[in-house]
Amino acid sequence: MTANMNTAELDLPPLPEPGLTPARVIARAEAMVPELIERQAEVEERGFYAEDIHERFARNGFYRILVPRRYGGYEFAVETFLRVSMTLVRGCSSTGWMYSLGASHALMAATMFDERAQAELFSGGDFVCPSTAVPSGSAVPAAGGGWTVNGTWSYCSGAPYGTHFMAHALMPGEGGSPPSTLLFVAPRRQWARLDDWGQLLGLRGSGSHSITMENSHIPDHLAQPGVRIVEHDATSGTPGRTLHGNPEYGGTLHAFISLLNCSMAVGMARGALDAYEDLLRDRTTLAPPMVPRYQDPDYQLWYSDAFGMIGTAEAALLNAIQQWHHVAAQGPAAATRESDLRLSAICRQAANLCWEAMGQYIIPTAGSSALRHGERLERVWRDMSTLRTHAGLSVLLPTVALRGLARTLAR
Repeated sequence: MTANMNTAELDLPPLPEPGLTPARVIARAEAMVPELIERQAEVEERGFYAEDIHERFARNGFYRILVPRRYGGYEFAVETFLRVSMTLVRGCSSTGWMYSLGASHALMAATMFDERAQAELFSGGDFVCPSTAVPSGSAVPAAGGGWTVNGTWSYCSGAPYGTHFMAHALMPGEGGSPPSTLLFVAPRRQWARLDDWGQLLGLRGSGSHSITMENSHIPDHLAQPGVRIVEHDATSGTPGRTLHGNPEYGGTLHAFISLLNCSMAVGMARGALDAYEDLLRDRTTLAPPMVPRYQDPDYQLWYSDAFGMIGTAEAALLNAIQQWHHVAAQGPAAATRESDLRLSAICRQAANLCWEAMGQYIIPTAGSSALRHGERLERVWRDMSTLRTHAGLSVLLPTVALRGLARTLAR
């Protein structure tokens, strides 16, 4: 992400590591993969990654990748962030998911909120903001301004180390009209994390706890009535594009969410393929002649088909990221709902390729022993199965979003 504005006249805060580059931050993620693999069991047992991993993520600059330079962030490209996410997921799905869905919302905050809000939100440098797109709870006007918010929101990935919380509450309708939504961001002191995560089939260590708020006051500058992230319209420009002079703070947000979900699928599939490669080296065929599986013609074909499908999915993802950046760089008018949904449709098919590679080739031919409790492949299979139940990726994207894409043809 390269800002277009001249920052020479700004009194920019010092960076924790001035010489950090996108290549270096990605390399740091890659270097952590072996340890993340080894610690998957403890992450699932705890329900979230450990404090020392959290501290290392902070030292590595992971929590500042998308934070604007104006506020002490690195303001690296969306591609850098998604490559880091995909890499961490390859090592441990739960860890990568929890990190990604916590740190990714820096882009939304830097895109949608004004200068006063951003100066407050990013004042700590590191930004970890769990969020959920499903409206819940209630928001009513508060005496003296702002909003009083109450409610509980589930599936708030990243909650254990969250510095903020971004969600949608329901405002009462007037004159018999249905309620509308209030997008808001609450600092950590305004909410509590419930101890209710870890009992699902997969992603048990993703820190996707519920968050609850009781009579929390949200000031007007941290609230946007009638706004939903997945329906955000950037065609008239955004506060972030104006403030930072950076087109990536003016891109389509539904597509970014789809890119993020797709990077989770590709990372998981890469992790499964890694485990499958180890299996082909370590185990022999089931019938004579007994040879290492990587020497067997059938296993060679199964592996290569899976490799090709996952590689195709990754290539489609990386190209879609470049398309997203290109649309943003063209200017606000290019960030249309059509472009948003077209990229989301690509992400859906790329994620499907990952699922099919695992379901058609890796899992059936790995053998039941590879799916014993605690095996790496067993855990990734559970995690991918849980990803398939994600409402945005598996319910709303293939129905509401794709129908919306087709309707744009009539315009």
